[in-house]
Amino acid sequence: MDTQSFSVELSRETLHNSLTDPSIASMNLLNEIADKYPRAISMAAGRPYEEFFDVKLIHEYLDAFCDHLRRDRGMDDAGITRALFQYGTTKGVIGDLIARHLAEDEDIHVDPASVVVTVGFQEGIFLVLRALRASERDVLLAPTPTYVGVTGAALLAEMPVWPVRSTEHGIDLDHLLEQVKLAREQGLRVRGCYLTPNFANPTGVSLDLATRHRLLEIAESTGLLLLEDNAYGLFGEERLPALKALDQAGHVVYLGSFAKSGMPGARVGYVVADQRLTPGGPDAGGFADALSKLKGMLTVNTSPIAQAVIGGKLLLHEHSLVRANAREAAVYRRNLTHTLDALTRRLGDCPGVTWNSPTGGFFITVTVPFTVDDALLERAARDFGVLFTPMHHFYGGLDAGGGLDQLRLSISLLTPELIEEGVSRLAALVRSRMEAAPR
Repeated sequence: MDTQSFSVELSRETLHNSLTDPSIASMNLLNEIADKYPRAISMAAGRPYEEFFDVKLIHEYLDAFCDHLRRDRGMDDAGITRALFQYGTTKGVIGDLIARHLAEDEDIHVDPASVVVTVGFQEGIFLVLRALRASERDVLLAPTPTYVGVTGAALLAEMPVWPVRSTEHGIDLDHLLEQVKLAREQGLRVRGCYLTPNFANPTGVSLDLATRHRLLEIAESTGLLLLEDNAYGLFGEERLPALKALDQAGHVVYLGSFAKSGMPGARVGYVVADQRLTPGGPDAGGFADALSKLKGMLTVNTSPIAQAVIGGKLLLHEHSLVRANAREAAVYRRNLTHTLDALTRRLGDCPGVTWNSPTGGFFITVTVPFTVDDALLERAARDFGVLFTPMHHFYGGLDAGGGLDQLRLSISLLTPELIEEGVSRLAALVRSRMEAAPR
């Protein structure tokens, strides 16, 4: 008998290539530096404001959802217990409440059957990309810079991402058309274009109404599917209609999340995928059904208890997250104004230092006349006690060298006092770096 044994050999070279991609590494970098320098003021994390967090609300939301199951769905106590404790349906148990919320707040009217409740936005975008990626010919378009969670999900789904230039007003529609044409000339299939029309992460930029209409015209004329991410749409002075609300031809898959507007710890998001699959027929189903099949093999279902918490919040505010987040929206507007004012006071006289002025959302883009890399971030945390996000992380593999003169500031988590101190520390870093630069 052969008694030879072999040890398990795991090396980077034998693991999935996404693990060595900078898009994946960047998701952990900020946490590592924040843990290393816990006293640094973080203007990096895009987390919601915490002052209004209250454990009692979780119980109130659960009670409201249980009352809803009893009153509106006719469940007895045993049925309610089963609904919370058992797995639940793959598509989710609050699709009807999400549909009513979308109608109330966004003027988006969809069949609840087209809603797939997911484990946050991240599962939603992965399911969509995994479903769309059928062969090596398939590519995704995305503006540069873009949210690293999308480029990371595309890596896992093995979907190449083609960059589309951005301007100070958002995605460059002329370049979008050029990229669609170029991809098709090369025999590739453009499966979709990801974008965030409202207060995009990382730039903070929003698309104006005329651009939204032109984008939908391009989608219709080219057969392009738009993947709309609307994580920050509630938090602005002016609320323009979502692409999905304007879409009359089924060209928009809408990705939502309750991380910013509901409760980040619940990890509940959703996808509205009301496109029909072809060829038709009684068993053809829709895109939502296809996503549900993939989800069944990935996470089985989204936690019914987490859904119940979000559902209860919707019920207690008559399905409106605009009403539910009135206090938070006021805080974000205050923080945005305060940060822009502080930047003007602290850095307004620095040559070559500029920033944009978003009208909502969580983020501001600052441009400086020197390189902003991870080494500078560590120096900022160690020597100046402030954290930001180097913008090059949002370019990933889309544009080598992109964003190396920019940084992203997040305004969502801090008080005005911490914002003032954080911008003061950032200004000290900027001036120190400019004084050290060769003349």
